[in-house]
Amino acid sequence: MTYTQLPDELPSELQDALERHDLRDAQHLLGRRPPHVIADDLARMDAVEAVVAFRLLDKDQAIAVFEELDPVHQQAVLMGLRDVAFRELVEDLDPDDRVRMLREAPAKVVRRVLAGLSARERQVTAALLGYPEGSVGRYMTPEVVSLDLDMTVRQGLDRVRLRGADAETVYTLPVLDSGRRLTGVVTLRELVLRSPDDEVVDLVVTGAPRVHAADPAEDASRLMRETNALALPVVDSEERLVGLLTIDDAVEVIEEADTEDVARQSGSAPWLGHYMAATVWQLARYRVVWLLLLLLAATLTVTVTEAFESTLEKVTQLATFIPLLIGTGGNAGAQAATAAVRALAVGEVRISDLPAVVWRECRVGVVLGTMLASLGMVLGTLFVGAHIAVVVGVALVIICGWAATVGGAMPLLAKRLHIDPAVVSAPMVTTLVDATGLVIYFLTARAVLGI
Repeated sequence: MTYTQLPDELPSELQDALERHDLRDAQHLLGRRPPHVIADDLARMDAVEAVVAFRLLDKDQAIAVFEELDPVHQQAVLMGLRDVAFRELVEDLDPDDRVRMLREAPAKVVRRVLAGLSARERQVTAALLGYPEGSVGRYMTPEVVSLDLDMTVRQGLDRVRLRGADAETVYTLPVLDSGRRLTGVVTLRELVLRSPDDEVVDLVVTGAPRVHAADPAEDASRLMRETNALALPVVDSEERLVGLLTIDDAVEVIEEADTEDVARQSGSAPWLGHYMAATVWQLARYRVVWLLLLLLAATLTVTVTEAFESTLEKVTQLATFIPLLIGTGGNAGAQAATAAVRALAVGEVRISDLPAVVWRECRVGVVLGTMLASLGMVLGTLFVGAHIAVVVGVALVIICGWAATVGGAMPLLAKRLHIDPAVVSAPMVTTLVDATGLVIYFLTARAVLGI
């Protein structure tokens, strides 16, 4: 099927057709759209409209669209289908996609899905669900074409033709020894380009990366990105092959992890599903907890201001630069925290690099503070005089150095304590630096002005 470029207004046209109960027009509009676009359209609709639209798809198109939906919307569609359509849909899903959908599903959805499966598919699904949450085993596909070490290229290609239709991918072919332990991998390209009489043992890449089923899926996915692998063999504790982590699943794992980190860094709880389908109340509920925690933490700033009230009474002009200093310090800390979280996520720094990161960010902060202090002293001299300008300049250097140090160190310390580094990133660092920055400012004023 060929898909033409479609106007942005088409999603509303589809909803209009559904509201008019013009199912023929709606089916025509759906037929012109690729699966990933239809999935986005369904995610924007309410549950009833989404189910009606989904029922208009033919079987092959329905499977392709369903696999593109987020788990939350998959569950909503499933609950609106009749038993026959329900069983056909869950049976035709790849096992790893089925497990992905069931990860956050209510118990009644899980029971209905498992009850609707054939004995074989139920066994495979239950085996994947038995792996720890967040592990590679939850995301891998067990439907793999593997080769034996003593095969010829001709025999290997015959096996691919025989079993390839039931496998999720055939581009990476694990090679096993007589004990079913993973020896290495061969690519389909290498197999096709070699002479039929060549031996597989001469083609196998024994140093190819592999992961264990209980390893974190995010680490395995980032390993795939670093090694440019299309699929990663997954083995058990005895090095026997249990599945493959494919590139499409790895991309989804990284997307989920990055989405969660972005939410944490912005001071919000991560949510599942489409942004446009979430209600105002849902979005507010995801954000309010963190805002309450940060509000409580911000009371430190009030406490510090009260503690130095006598200093402010003697030199009231100091109050003029409080927003500038705590804002600059918070921004410097947030920049350092974001850089550290990103470096941790992509493997550029390790927990053992903490001293080096602290030293590096401290120097970066001092350099930034010195650059900003030159402007701050000019502003201070113009508005309140040279004596306050010196206080502002010195405080800026110290605050920026301190903020960058804290921002760079906190994610690594969190990682060492087995806390998600994104949780203690920008908002938390900014709140902490606000309070401590005020202490630095007032102590600097006392030292410079002798009050």
